[in-house]
Parts: sequence; C-alpha cells; structure tokens
Amino acid sequence: MKFKMSPNSLFAVLLRSPWWISFALVGVLSLAAVALLPRDYAWAGALGTFPFFVVGCMAAWRQWRAPSAARVADMHAQLQTWPWRAFADALEAAWRADGHGVERLAAGGAADFVLTKGGQTLLASARRWKAANHGVEPLRELHAAMQVRGAQGGLYLLAQGSLSDNARLFARDRGITVVQGDALAGLLLAALDQT
Repeated sequence: MKFKMSPNSLFAVLLRSPWWISFALVGVLSLAAVALLPRDYAWAGALGTFPFFVVGCMAAWRQWRAPSAARVADMHAQLQTWPWRAFADALEAAWRADGHGVERLAAGGAADFVLTKGGQTLLASARRWKAANHGVEPLRELHAAMQVRGAQGGLYLLAQGSLSDNARLFARDRGITVVQGDALAGLLLAALDQT
C-alpha cells in the first residue's frame, strides 16, 4: 500500500506554504516549550518541533528548485504558440526525464500516451490541450480507455481553458489527474532544465 498524505493535513499545508512559515512555527513552539514546561522537560518539548523543521527543509528545497514566476509565465506564452507536435515532444521528454517509460498512441484515440513507472500504468490525454472548454465527454473517453488497458490512473492536460465543474468532479472521482497552469509549465520546465 502506498502512503499518501491528506491534502488538508497540517504538514501538507506547510509543504505548500513558504518555507519560512515552518521555521517560524519551530521557533514559536520551541519558545513556548521553554517558557511553559519545567526546565527538565523543556528540551523534550523543543525537540517535538523537529517534524516541523524537516517539513521546512523540504519546503525550502522544493521552492529553491522551483522555476521562477517569470519562467512559468514565459512557458505559458510559449505553450500558446506551439503546434501539437512540439507539445507532444516536450511532454514525452519531460516524462522520460522523470523516469517514465513513454509510448505514444495513434491519433484519434481517447489517450495520447501510455506512461509506465514502477509497475504503474497511466494514460495521458493531451490532444485537446488548447481547447477553450473542457467538458465531461473527453474524460469519460479517457476513463473508458483506462479500464480497457487496466491503467491505474489517468492524466488530462490542458494549457488553456478550464474544466467544467462536472468534469472536475468526474476526474476527481475516477482517478484522473488534471494537469494545467503552473503544474503543466513546471513539468515542461523541469525537463528543459535537465537537458
């Protein structure tokens, strides 16, 4: 069984927050432990903040390695001008750089890529990446293809436009991850940084 942190847990929220918040929390809780606990136990209370220190280090590492806002904005602008072939090549390079095996599927199907890594199979649909509106129907097709292939999950990529509320709920309930906005730009920039 694979461990997955709840997205609303304190540690998940701190990982998404600026790194200094975790370190400030360590300082405040350590001071409270020293001030409120007996002298013999104050060190134990301060030591209890160690998980927050670790989370702060992880958040700092992630944020230090994350692309700048200017690079993300530039990637968004580039995505609007790319043809399908360039976008597909960039996605394939990004997934290969992340350690996935990538197989391109024939045009016209519900999925465009099959991704494999660590015994897991994902189907990715990216052909409608420039569409203005994204409804439930392409997600239904992707979900049906996932069931036929026995895939453990799916990816639906979009560079512009947005999903309808029904489509977002459908994706969430069927194990389809929607990759858009800064997440999509970050995926492509990470691959460019490794080349």
